[in-house]
Amino acid sequence: MRCSFERTKADMIPATLLDTAIDQFGRLGFEGASTRGIARASGTAMSSITYHFGGKQGLYLAAAEHIAGSIRKLQGEPVARAVAMGQESSAAAAEALATILDSLAQMMLRPETEAWSRFIIREQQFPTEAFDILFAKAMQPILDAFVELIGRVRPDLAGRDTVAMALLLFGQAMVLRAGRAAVCRALHVDQIDDETAALLRARLRANVLCILSEKPQ
Repeated sequence: MRCSFERTKADMIPATLLDTAIDQFGRLGFEGASTRGIARASGTAMSSITYHFGGKQGLYLAAAEHIAGSIRKLQGEPVARAVAMGQESSAAAAEALATILDSLAQMMLRPETEAWSRFIIREQQFPTEAFDILFAKAMQPILDAFVELIGRVRPDLAGRDTVAMALLLFGQAMVLRAGRAAVCRALHVDQIDDETAALLRARLRANVLCILSEKPQ
């Protein structure tokens, strides 16, 4: 067991370095961003990037790990509690799914997810090894929870239909970040204030409960 005052390499990484890397990789892409620019913007020595990550590729993958870890930190417990709640009945499973979606919506409304989303959207369009990290460590656990809960509410759905519904429901929360400009323009607001956020969250909850209550054709 290491002593409480012992520091690992991860402990010594400047907190601003990965945040700056995420921001610049998201804005400029892997090719456009430079480790020199990231080091300068974060107030970190170039040697620190080499020491901790080996270079640009290692820093890029570490940025993906940091995003995935941050999402797990925000969503891990709420998702686990909701899945446990959903074991009680079909109605409880529907409520649990609405709860997870609301937790995701709140995360999408947080300022720090703006930089995460730019990074993730690039990886969605042109997936690299970083996407494998994001999917396995952040997206897959949430998707699995969706699939499990939908299966309890709609056992009539085949496996692929359940996954398709899970993905599309997930997308309704994602639009609050990935489609932020369109949301603001359509609702005639400059930004998503508390009143607008409450409206969107309420509509999201109503949507998911309505979709889950649809009778099989």
